[in-house]
Amino acid sequence: DGGMGSEEEDSELHDIAPNSKLQTSNSKLQTPNSLPLPGQLILVTFTRSAVANLKGKICKYLKELSLPTQGFMVYTLHGLALNIATRHPELSKLDLNRLTLVSPNQSNRLIRTCVEQWISANPRTYQRLLEGRQFDGEETERLRRQSVLRTEVLPDLAYTVIHEAKSSGLLPQNLQALHQEAKFRVSEDTEDYEVLSIAAGLYDRYQSLLQQRRFIDYDDMILAALRVLENDRSRQLWQSQIYAVFEDEAQDSSPLQTRLLEILAAHPTERDRPLNLVRVGDPNQAINSTFTPADPSFFREFCERCHIEGRLAEMDQAGRSTHIIIEAANFMLDWVNRRYGKWGDGEMGSKLSPHSLTSSLLPFRPQHIHPVPSDDPQLDANPAPEGYGLEIRFPPDIYQTVDLIGQRVVDLLTQYPEARAAVLVRENRQGRFVAELLRNPEQYHLDVNLSQFGIEVYDVGERDRHSHIPVEILALLQFLDRPHSPDYLKAALQVLVDRRLIPTQDLNALVTLPEQFLYPSPLDPPQSESVLQARRYCAGLLRARLELPQYQLIPFLAMTLQYEQAELATADKLAERIVQQTFGNQSMTAVLEVLGEIVRSERFEGVETDDPEERYIRPRQLTIITMHKAKGLDWDFVFIPFLHEHLIPGQLRVLPQSQFLGDFTLSEVARAQIRASIHGEYPLPDTAAAWERAGQLKTAEEFRLLYVAMTRARRLLWLSAARKAPFSWSKPENLDDRSPCPILHTFVRRFPRSTQ
Repeated sequence: DGGMGSEEEDSELHDIAPNSKLQTSNSKLQTPNSLPLPGQLILVTFTRSAVANLKGKICKYLKELSLPTQGFMVYTLHGLALNIATRHPELSKLDLNRLTLVSPNQSNRLIRTCVEQWISANPRTYQRLLEGRQFDGEETERLRRQSVLRTEVLPDLAYTVIHEAKSSGLLPQNLQALHQEAKFRVSEDTEDYEVLSIAAGLYDRYQSLLQQRRFIDYDDMILAALRVLENDRSRQLWQSQIYAVFEDEAQDSSPLQTRLLEILAAHPTERDRPLNLVRVGDPNQAINSTFTPADPSFFREFCERCHIEGRLAEMDQAGRSTHIIIEAANFMLDWVNRRYGKWGDGEMGSKLSPHSLTSSLLPFRPQHIHPVPSDDPQLDANPAPEGYGLEIRFPPDIYQTVDLIGQRVVDLLTQYPEARAAVLVRENRQGRFVAELLRNPEQYHLDVNLSQFGIEVYDVGERDRHSHIPVEILALLQFLDRPHSPDYLKAALQVLVDRRLIPTQDLNALVTLPEQFLYPSPLDPPQSESVLQARRYCAGLLRARLELPQYQLIPFLAMTLQYEQAELATADKLAERIVQQTFGNQSMTAVLEVLGEIVRSERFEGVETDDPEERYIRPRQLTIITMHKAKGLDWDFVFIPFLHEHLIPGQLRVLPQSQFLGDFTLSEVARAQIRASIHGEYPLPDTAAAWERAGQLKTAEEFRLLYVAMTRARRLLWLSAARKAPFSWSKPENLDDRSPCPILHTFVRRFPRSTQ
């Protein structure tokens, strides 16, 4: 894991000679755009930041060994694929002089367009979706359902299916074939919306739009590289230049990515020779599979094949955490496998071998972390615990939770000024709540003020939110320009909901008749308090549009959205740039055009008020960060609050506005059916079985996410679940009784000193 020394990982070792470092270090390294020379080691990792980190560490170790810092190249997987594809444009059909990599914003617009095209071309299927389980034909409800389908259900289905299918090498016609297989497996009591057929149609139109507009996406890079490697001469050229391939974070690879690396790691002429491939990953840290195509089952199956062939090396020692934290992580792994093995029958569990075929049905791969030996060269390996090392609290409410965290942080960072501490949260809204209370202790009646002790509160999500400022301002300005557009009205209302300025509600019901919502007549039905709040905000924005000069609109919107200091500075910078670019033509049309281009190109940097280097792990700082973003990092003291059962493990929910379709979501059903087909499961699961499987995958991933969060701690792990907490963190003030995550009481029984 790049020297962090915390995770247990598996790798496949294929004929990597003991002196391979010496052999490759004597090669000359060319520029990143050039072909690697014979004997090169290719290292592939997940993100661009990981590339820089990995390269820096390898150079450091080579210098310590007095070896040249040459002979290897580090890529992201898509960067490697793009390098291969652009070297052979005639084979890859990928010419960057004519094609443009589609940005996330452009991709979202393409998906919206393909949804509109699909609706026009498939009126009967669309009508079937509109009717749902039952429909009385009422016009307002029809308009509401249209809004839900056009702006939520179908875009979500398209996004999920396009990425799942393309990353597995499936074409639209393959999905149609799967639909023919699945349509004979529909339960009598479940609605059949022909999900895979709809998905295939959306996917086909998305691909057509990409070609028409000369765009490519990230999956196209992998496909283009594979087209190059289908040519014998080109494949042998690349294989002859590469000595071996190393892949990090292999649990997050898709089948297509794995195929690319296996081709590159093969011998150019002798097909029977083993691959020179090392894949390193930890299936128990697969935390992206419910919202990306990263399916950890592929890496588990890969490990089983390697074990059968005698090519599996298990690295089960970690020096990051103190012994009690390792023991707690191992205990949770066993408990989850016992409780959720075969999803509730309790027959399977930790006694299984990691190499059992049945182990792939478990949430975790049955493998324990072990401390490193006493003579390990790591500095402060498996450090002594702070106190007992594991503390579990059940405060009365979430406000008392934050107060307890503040008091403990002051005690620890006063005693250990160079130590590092973090609060890990499940979602950004929890982080925003913690930061708000700790920065305003008097307002919320906290007993401690961190700033008086020289401790900074650093909310990572707050810094990340600055990149959303142009998008939020654009949404509000588009509404001001065309207030009767249902799409623009909904986008503006969504911004207000996200900023917690108006209550969460079904926005589709508000935007079906914009004029009636904005300017109701005495004959219209009375509006609820939540609708009135939303209307007052919108009316205030429209009044400002009439009364303020153009150049004052963006600062006014920033104040309306209650931006904090750094966000206001970013909004001011944005306003200045727009004034410069619209000099001589300050019309709303010109402003929208410039701002739209800024959002589309994603070339606007927020104002950073401090040094970004090592910003997450500084001493005398309490870092607030999500569990997902914390992966790969560690702190001396880690606090994980708000561990409630409705969040971890939680359950898949169907949003109220979509329940007219049934007790499932189309996107998750399609994802489960596509994955079943990739794993060779026939017949495919029907809608009910696919939805149940999606719920099982979510449960497993939530516990793996908690496992990752727990193993970020070195000396102290602090866990809590308040007795009163909100159901939704969009309304943290609405407290009611909440059950803790089921593992917490189990921890208390196993580690009784943790509550003292």
